[in-house]
Amino acid sequence: MSRISVRGFAVASATAVTTVGAVVGVASGNTQPSNDDFEAAAANTTLLADVPLGQQAQVEVSSLTQQAEAQAAAADSAAQKSAEEAARIQAAKDAEAKKAAADAEAEKARAEKAEKERKEREAAERASRDEVRSATSFAPQTSYSVAEVQAMARQMVPGDQFQCFSNIVDHESTWNYRAQNPSSGAYGLVQALPGSKMASAGADWRTNPATQIKWGLNYMNERYGSPCGAWSFWQANHWY
Repeated sequence: MSRISVRGFAVASATAVTTVGAVVGVASGNTQPSNDDFEAAAANTTLLADVPLGQQAQVEVSSLTQQAEAQAAAADSAAQKSAEEAARIQAAKDAEAKKAAADAEAEKARAEKAEKERKEREAAERASRDEVRSATSFAPQTSYSVAEVQAMARQMVPGDQFQCFSNIVDHESTWNYRAQNPSSGAYGLVQALPGSKMASAGADWRTNPATQIKWGLNYMNERYGSPCGAWSFWQANHWY
């Protein structure tokens, strides 16, 4: 039942009660409004029976339709918000995945670059070692100056290791291939102890700087990995 129907029914009922009261009042001698007043009130009242049944149905259908449309709009709004939130979360996940992939690719590139540089460095070191002269390529002399001994070392020691080799020889013998420690008996450029160890590099170890350089270079490579490794140890311990 619509609001119009309820209101009409209530008004009609009140009018009917008032009319009955008027009749009773007349019978008892009480003064009440005239019939004209009742007719006027009744004329302004819409009785439930006077509202067509089809209009009542239309009012009810219209109300239900409005409710359904409001519910549908609310559902659409909620669905849209949910979809937007899901899209935001997915976008964040995609961005994080892209960043992780980019970081992994950059790390891979750095590792590949480092490996390439290492191989190039090792190749250069091998090439440098291949270019050095052997001890037997120098003609024997009766004596050698410091400059001559250093020139021989430059040709026998790899270029990237020469300075370290030179630092050790500077401290051990000041490039004197006949230097001998009176206390320990260490001998030669690299102060081999005992000096006879250098015989493994050549029988002329006492008089040939090239033989001493050969032995000293082999010793540093085998024990410390390189002359620079030997120099690092020497700096920490003042012997090698």
